[in-house]
This record gives sequence, C-alpha cells and structure tokens, in this order.
Amino acid sequence: MAGAAQPPKRGLQSLHRPRFAPVDRERTCPLLLRVFTKAGSHHVSDDFAVRGKEPKDEVQIYTWKDASLRELTDLVKEVAPTARRKNAKLSFAFAYPDKCGRFIVREVGQTFAFGNGRLDDNILAELGFEIGDYLDVAIM
Repeated sequence: MAGAAQPPKRGLQSLHRPRFAPVDRERTCPLLLRVFTKAGSHHVSDDFAVRGKEPKDEVQIYTWKDASLRELTDLVKEVAPTARRKNAKLSFAFAYPDKCGRFIVREVGQTFAFGNGRLDDNILAELGFEIGDYLDVAIM
C-alpha cells in the first residue's frame, strides 16, 4: 500500500539520528530495568528462554530511558565487586524476544570502569532500548 508507514525496527536505525529528548526525572516515573551481570562474557540467549528461570545474578534498577552507559556503569560497580577493578571493561547488551518469542542478546556498547570513553554518553533510548528489555552486562 503506497504511503503506509513501516513499523520501526529494533536496534540501531542510523548513525545520524537526532538525540533523544532528556526526561524530566522530577515528573517522570522511572522504569524497572532488570540487569544481569556475568564475569567474562554475556549470557547466552537460552539463559533467558524460560520466564521465571532467568540467570540468578540479577540486579533491579529503577532508571529512565535517558540513562547513559556511564550512569549504568557506576550503578553496576556498586553491586558487582569485579566491575570495580581499575582495568575492568563492561560490555552492555539488550536481551529481548524476537517475533517468534526466542530471546536475542544484542551488544550495544562498552565502557571502562574508570575513565570516559566515546560510548559512555550513549543513552538507552538512542541504543534502541524498549521497556521490558533486559540489560545483560559482561564484566571483563
């Protein structure tokens, strides 16, 4: 059908998207972000396959869609001692079900425990986060 709008696709659409408008954190209710940490690598998609049997290393964070990877890095460092090492690198991935209900784990960025990198300012909304997605953090 001519002129019909296509539904938005998951993930990064373009490298030149306009920045997401900041959230008024005083007036906007935060969302619950389920964060799963693992030393050495990301969880595999099968780890999320059965609802209620997700990985045990879960941290629940209340945050907003404009939270940056640096902000999330600092929160993970509060609860995961391995993330506090000076040379620790954190790799972030979204875990979400595809159209058939199978989980996908998609890497979205990396930060260092200390120092600022070029990806530190990326925010959840710009990376394609949708409410209900899980955040998987590999601590290396």
